[in-house]
Amino acid sequence: MLTLVCVLKSGGRYDAAWVSRLAYGARRFVPELARVVCLSDCDLQVDGVERIPLCHDWPAWWAKMEAFRAGLFSGTVVLCDLDTVFTGDASALAEPGLAAMEDYFLHGRLSSALMRWSGDELAFLYETFAADPERWMAPGSCGTVPNSVHGDQVVIDHLLRRAGRMPRFLQEVSPGLLDFYDSGKQDQGPIVIFIGDSKPDKAAEPIRSLWLGAALSSSPLPLSH
Repeated sequence: MLTLVCVLKSGGRYDAAWVSRLAYGARRFVPELARVVCLSDCDLQVDGVERIPLCHDWPAWWAKMEAFRAGLFSGTVVLCDLDTVFTGDASALAEPGLAAMEDYFLHGRLSSALMRWSGDELAFLYETFAADPERWMAPGSCGTVPNSVHGDQVVIDHLLRRAGRMPRFLQEVSPGLLDFYDSGKQDQGPIVIFIGDSKPDKAAEPIRSLWLGAALSSSPLPLSH
């Protein structure tokens, strides 16, 4: 069974509409997808999406660490950022095996924008972080790293390396699956990743219309507010 999980933390620019659009795109282009879950502290009500409450008040991107909590999922799990856009057949995402996106800027470093694992395989990440979150959220907690911003993926990368369990990168495992948004390109995908300030709601066509698919389609996943 394939589960797509995303995280919606209140107080940012994202809301239920982003969850709805991600779920619609994933279901449209990953037919193997059986379950869509959103970990959130919001009163989230999106058809076809199961809400699991966040247990901690970890700020911003640190809330993503809860996606690794034991007992939440079985089978293959894919963690996906809310600003991801599906544009074509992404069935390769459903293949089993530990994998993660390689950081766009930092060669050899993991990005938590897209990660895949099985069941409770990565529960130790949550357990380690939850045991002392203030320590891990502090810059420098992972030693000297090339990342200019200290965030969840720095800690994830560090803990996986420390455990000798670094995943293969999706760009190597499934060449051609990921694409990074470029306003000058018309044909992008099948999974478009947004970096930095670029976001789907400001994207050029046809990416913006594909992102708006939940609002434009008669799918049972309507746009939620």
